[in-house]
Amino acid sequence: MQSPESVHRLRRFILDLAVRGKLVPQDPEDEPAAALLQRIAKEKARLVKAGEIKKPKKFPPIDEIPYSLPPSWRWTRIREITSDRGQRAPEAAFTYIDVTSIDKENGKVAGPKVLQAQEAPSRARKVVRKDDVVYSCVRPYLLNVAIVEEDFDPEPIASTAFAILNGHGLVLPRYLWIVLRSPFIVARVEEDMRGQAYPAINDADFSVLPFPLPPLAEQDRIVAKVDELMGLCDRLEAEQTERETARTRLTAASLTRLTAPDPDEATFREHAAFALDHFASLTARPEQVKALRRTILNLAVRGKLVPQDPEDEPAAELLKRIAKEKARGRRRKQVDIQAESTRKLEDVPANWSLVPLMTLGSWAVGSGFPKNEQGSTNGPYFFLKISDMNLTGNEKFITTANNCIDEAATKRIRAKIHPTGTIIFPKIGGAIATNKRRILTKGSAIDNNCLGITFSSEVNIEWAYLLLTTLDFTQYQAGTAVPALSQGTLAKIPVGLPPVA
Repeated sequence: MQSPESVHRLRRFILDLAVRGKLVPQDPEDEPAAALLQRIAKEKARLVKAGEIKKPKKFPPIDEIPYSLPPSWRWTRIREITSDRGQRAPEAAFTYIDVTSIDKENGKVAGPKVLQAQEAPSRARKVVRKDDVVYSCVRPYLLNVAIVEEDFDPEPIASTAFAILNGHGLVLPRYLWIVLRSPFIVARVEEDMRGQAYPAINDADFSVLPFPLPPLAEQDRIVAKVDELMGLCDRLEAEQTERETARTRLTAASLTRLTAPDPDEATFREHAAFALDHFASLTARPEQVKALRRTILNLAVRGKLVPQDPEDEPAAELLKRIAKEKARGRRRKQVDIQAESTRKLEDVPANWSLVPLMTLGSWAVGSGFPKNEQGSTNGPYFFLKISDMNLTGNEKFITTANNCIDEAATKRIRAKIHPTGTIIFPKIGGAIATNKRRILTKGSAIDNNCLGITFSSEVNIEWAYLLLTTLDFTQYQAGTAVPALSQGTLAKIPVGLPPVA
């Protein structure tokens, strides 16, 4: 019962056993379903004579038996043992039952609206009474099935989206509910659904659905047992929710302790040992695995994931080489960038360096892309927009694009080609929050809604990618109507640079 779906599957299993005659024992003293069918036929004939229902159709026998039933049961058609009450337009105030009125988990009509006749929707036509079952034939996979358990005042009218099932007191409403929600009927209805936007089962197909009919006394026992077992499922679900809430809190607390600023080494090791010892419990759900991924990245860029080696060349030497490389490529005077943060050098391991982000590379900036240039698939260079960052799903690398350009086009639109290994990301609008980071696999120009960093060749590009994925750029965006990233703000973000090794 650890899986979030386990109780749901148990409920389906209970309903499946119920409609197969395997949930409660049969009693040879019960009136058999064959006799019950005769009583239902007589009651229908009486109601036809009284003008309360239309003469029922004759249905073909069930040739293919869906599955074997106990000897006292019978296969029948759902409309052989139930009746619709017909339709009429409301002439006065009425209680309107539509899909919003259905409490499908408890199988009840809850909180229907009272409308005046002139407010009646065109669908408000189905006559319904206490103890009827209403079944939504539109998007039936949503299982909007309910029992009308009270005499509503004013009298109720249901939407034509429903099939109304009156069991004549000989098929219990709760047993009808059980059958209509059973895996067997759900599968049969899904086979018969038609339509795309609003798939539905029509009246003709619904009428001939095969129905497993037990003796009336056994229906009562089945209902009692299902209610008892569903009550136990409710308790299991509540316990599971309580357990999952506690697990979520434990996971959050454990991962927060791992990423807390500046714990001493002994405390950090203690927290890490706890997380590893309880790894299975802390990662039972997808969102917990995502939290663990974030924690791993956080530890990686803070020097907490692997041990430091005093023999490694310190990051200060790496910085000197990066500075020399950047100096060789300078065409204009560089602005000295200072990190703006409360972080101190002590926040990173001794052989690391704490530096502003743009110490490690140069900006890859975008340009406009005229409409008359778009749509081309010829040329050696990609021209990338934010939409192209979706093409590769969760992959790191951009390998395809909607637009390609050649050398002549780069000159016409004054686009700069950024080299392989440049990491790009959205810089404007809601796309900032998607945290997409993509690595170029070929020389590419980028749209002016994108921004990127071409890291020094001295920097391991995979490490740079991990670094950028840990930075939440929404913290640095400005503007409310159209949020945007400022190069000046991003440039000053302090990051820990480890030795190459």
